[in-house]
Amino acid sequence: MTGTDFIDKSRDKWNRIYRKSSENEPRPSSVLTDYRYLVPSQGRALDIACGLGGNTLYLASSGLMTTAIDLSDEGIDKLKQKATAKNLEVNAIVADVSNAYFASNEQYHQAFDVISVSNYLDRQLFTIFPDLLRPGGLLFYQTFVQDKSDVENGPSNPAFLLEANELLALTQPLVCRVFYDLGTVGDTGHGLRNQSCIIAQKGG
Repeated sequence: MTGTDFIDKSRDKWNRIYRKSSENEPRPSSVLTDYRYLVPSQGRALDIACGLGGNTLYLASSGLMTTAIDLSDEGIDKLKQKATAKNLEVNAIVADVSNAYFASNEQYHQAFDVISVSNYLDRQLFTIFPDLLRPGGLLFYQTFVQDKSDVENGPSNPAFLLEANELLALTQPLVCRVFYDLGTVGDTGHGLRNQSCIIAQKGG
């Protein structure tokens, strides 16, 4: 399968999922809402692999000029409708969210005060985050782990699941400000389970 075939297959898959979605109000990731006091009240934000736009709408409503990018045109169309209904200005783009895409678009370089990514893992993207963030900018990242208390929660392919403490390694040379990776330790009915999250900051 060529790269183009894989992208087309992925787009078709997510278009089917979003077309059937009955979610009226997509929810932002908990790493954004739990640490809302770290989200700046102005500046520019980028939501990568935005899906139906829970993070996008949250960031835009917080006062940030927000760009949202996703492979699914169905997801982007629904996000635009929600943003219009809420009177929020969002720059929503259909594109393959790869490090090559961002590296080849200079308008993204050192452009963002906040980057958010949730429920999506492309390890190659971490190489471009320092170039996309302005000095002092923050990365909010949250996605699924291998050490899950609920094996049905999230993907099963280990390629799309974080290993223990992997986010700490992937986000270097950014400075870790918040990190959660509870795994299955203790009472799994409490705390953030099935996922790991990090808030990391660019120096300067």
